[in-house]
Formats: sequence, structure tokens, C-alpha cells
Amino acid sequence: MGLPRNLVNINAYKNGVSYLGVVSEFEQPKLAIETEDYRGGGMVGAVKLDKGVAAMEATLTFGGHEVSLVREFGTTSVEGTRLRLVCAYRADDGSAAQAVEIYAGGRFTEIDLGKDKPGDQTEHKYTAALSYYRRVVDGRTEVEIDFIQGVFIVNGIDRYAEIMAILMG
Repeated sequence: MGLPRNLVNINAYKNGVSYLGVVSEFEQPKLAIETEDYRGGGMVGAVKLDKGVAAMEATLTFGGHEVSLVREFGTTSVEGTRLRLVCAYRADDGSAAQAVEIYAGGRFTEIDLGKDKPGDQTEHKYTAALSYYRRVVDGRTEVEIDFIQGVFIVNGIDRYAEIMAILMG
């Protein structure tokens, strides 16, 4: 029997700049496969056909006003903003802490500046549509998805390599 690893602390980087003490929350992208129902003759039910990786989106919340983040809004590149999140997870069972790093490339599609009231904590939320995602756990890449380059690696297996080999000749 064990105990769950919970997030102990987090730091965020935008294009290499640290936001330690400023980042307060990170909503990770959902990893999903787009599917379509298919039921052919003789089948007793429908199966879900793989139609590729679903669009990914991440949201970061920062305390206070960060003009450098606002300046990223409207970039014309689908990977114009590079994000790196460093997370420390730990179980209260005496086991070692676990490092989880999330690398993401995308652009801010929404900036929610919320409400400002003198004396209250200020929070701004930044939502990014992602074209690149990589999750590294204790130095090992667990998932890497690059929509532009046709990369879809999970547990060291490039699930799209065969298709890219055909396309690249």
C-alpha cells in the first residue's frame, strides 16, 4: 500500500524567464485522442476510430500584473510562446520527491485579467493553445507531442513514426 504523490511546489518559465513566487496555478492540458464512431456491415456495435491527437490547451495563473506575459498576446507563430513548468511531487511515505517537467509551445489565446480591487490579491489567467507538449518525469520523457513535426511519443514509442516514414519517403 502506498500514498499518492501530491504537488508540493511549482515554478514556471516563459521563454526561459523564471516566475518563481509569481506563478500560482497550472491547469495541465488534457491528453486525448479524437475518435469517430464506425459500424460496418456484420458488426454488432460501433468501434471508435483514431482520428489523431485532440487539440491541447493549458492555463496558467499568476499573482500580480506581469507585462511580459501580456506582451506575448497575439504572436503570429503557433509556437511563439515557450513554457516550461517544473513541478515537485511527494508522497508522505518517506519516498523521494519526484520531478515533473512540462515543456509546452503555443500561443496565448486568452488572457483573463479578472477584477482588480485595491488591497486584494491580483490574479491573471493565461490560456495557451498548444502545438507542442512534452512531459518529463525524473529525467525520462514520458509523452512528447509535436503537431507540426508529426511526433507522438508515449513511453519511448513513437506512435506516428510509421506514418511519418511513409510521408517522408
